[in-house]
Amino acid sequence: MTDARAEILGRLRRALKRDALDAKAASGIEARVAAHAPGPIPARTQLDREGLIALFSTKLQGVAGTVERLGSLNDVPAAVAKYLARHNLPAAVKLAPAPMLSQIDWSGQPMIELSSGRSDGNDLVSLTPAFAAVAETGTLMLTSSAETPTTLHFLPDHHIVVLPLSRLVGPFEEAWAKLRASTGGGQMPRTVNLVTGPSRSADIGLVPQLGAHGPRRIHVLLVDDDAQA
Repeated sequence: MTDARAEILGRLRRALKRDALDAKAASGIEARVAAHAPGPIPARTQLDREGLIALFSTKLQGVAGTVERLGSLNDVPAAVAKYLARHNLPAAVKLAPAPMLSQIDWSGQPMIELSSGRSDGNDLVSLTPAFAAVAETGTLMLTSSAETPTTLHFLPDHHIVVLPLSRLVGPFEEAWAKLRASTGGGQMPRTVNLVTGPSRSADIGLVPQLGAHGPRRIHVLLVDDDAQA
């Protein structure tokens, strides 16, 4: 625990007139938090891999997202080129500086202008990985880090997401378990965003508008390669 955090918690404890935890009580709390007893898991998520893919695709398409299945990471550049052409977009993509994406060979698509890093709000298209995806609702779990800047998840109009199929789970509980396991029980990411489809709002005249608070299109590339997990 950092000194600043300890000071803040100490002030709260004194305001509540609570004594500091002794070692036994603290150990008990840590053990209870670490146990993460699961709640009821919906039966509809207990599917094999193909069933999860079908459920995720149906749920995401039901909220105006799109899905494409690829054989490997090597297929990503061609899929991105087709997406740009289909939506009449400039051949420019802002990449997340994630190790997974750095493995991709873009030499077959020399017309696409690539840049990497955070978005300043002027990028039309971003390409990022997702930490996980939840088939139960067609939801993407997006975490913030230097390798996956949150600005790439929300500022561009078009968000293309690379998702290795090994990161596709059934219920939300499995996605959170994956996240906790990835940190070794340590610090969680500063931000975890759960995104289900493109951004939308019906605040004005009850007329749904896409792209109100984030991308107006989300396209998920399901990479059929467990080795990229």
